[in-house]
Amino acid sequence: MIDLNMAWFVLIGVLIIGYAILDGFDFGVGVLHLFAKNDAERRINMNAIGPVWDGNEVWLITAGGALFAAFPMVYATVFSGFYLAMMLLLVALIFRAVSLEFRSKVDSPGWRKLWDTSFGLGSLLAPILFGVAVGNILRGIPINADGAFTGTFLGLLNPYAILIGLLSLVMFVMHGALYLTVKTEGELQQRMSKHASTTWMAFVVLYLLATIYTFFDASFLFDGILANPLFWILFILLLGAIVYIPIALKAGRHFRALISSSLAIACMIGLAAVSMFPRLVPSSTDLAYSLTAYNASSTPRTLTVMLIITLIGMPIVIGYTIYIYRIFKGKTVVEADGY
Repeated sequence: MIDLNMAWFVLIGVLIIGYAILDGFDFGVGVLHLFAKNDAERRINMNAIGPVWDGNEVWLITAGGALFAAFPMVYATVFSGFYLAMMLLLVALIFRAVSLEFRSKVDSPGWRKLWDTSFGLGSLLAPILFGVAVGNILRGIPINADGAFTGTFLGLLNPYAILIGLLSLVMFVMHGALYLTVKTEGELQQRMSKHASTTWMAFVVLYLLATIYTFFDASFLFDGILANPLFWILFILLLGAIVYIPIALKAGRHFRALISSSLAIACMIGLAAVSMFPRLVPSSTDLAYSLTAYNASSTPRTLTVMLIITLIGMPIVIGYTIYIYRIFKGKTVVEADGY
């Protein structure tokens, strides 16, 4: 039976999945922007995500707010422990956003180059930092019996977390390349398809390495997992989605390849959640000190009130997201008043 704590665990997972899928291809497009051949391609890249990028980030803001409301102790521990990394992430996200708005304001090659570089580097840094954070959460961070972080910033830069950071980067670059195959045509579309195929191979290799590393570095995540039917459902869906991406690309079914990539991202996050539940932040000091959906949650009344608000607000967010993507569907057309 699903209780309030479990419901909020699932809801935050859904918000994270939504953000990873939607802003994930924004990151990928931004990284690929660094390798664009000319100004026309750079304008296509920015105009491809221009109408939707800020709406995509709503999912991150909502996830952060939901975490604060439902699991305040987790919010406090993670944000205080990852403080410097979070500041770097904010800088990356701010420069990425500012670059989109400022690039076309001055008709100067030097000005555009400055913001093109800022856009690309911000898009490169953000997924690495997100991945490093996820890697540390998966393996556990040093927290004591009071739920206080006792580690250091350098301690977060461990080999496992860096591997997950690289996996995150490659995954989003693949996702962004697939998005551009949907939004472009001709020679650029063919090139993006090749980028997607190349990064797909790198993604598969890194994911296999990360899975093996996880077995040794965070073996508690595998405890009893094979007896969980949800694990097998997500695993089979993940395997099918990963295998279908190159098949769809070869057949020229670019939108289906993008949907498969989105499903793969959702299943990967889902598998991580299933393996962690009910833990939200495992403790590397002692698993008994872990912050869970039960010992780190708000009061039942708070969870109930927030759940009602969420059930009202989420359909609105999903509705306008679908509406915006329907309005701006089709190939990207660069016009004089675009980015």
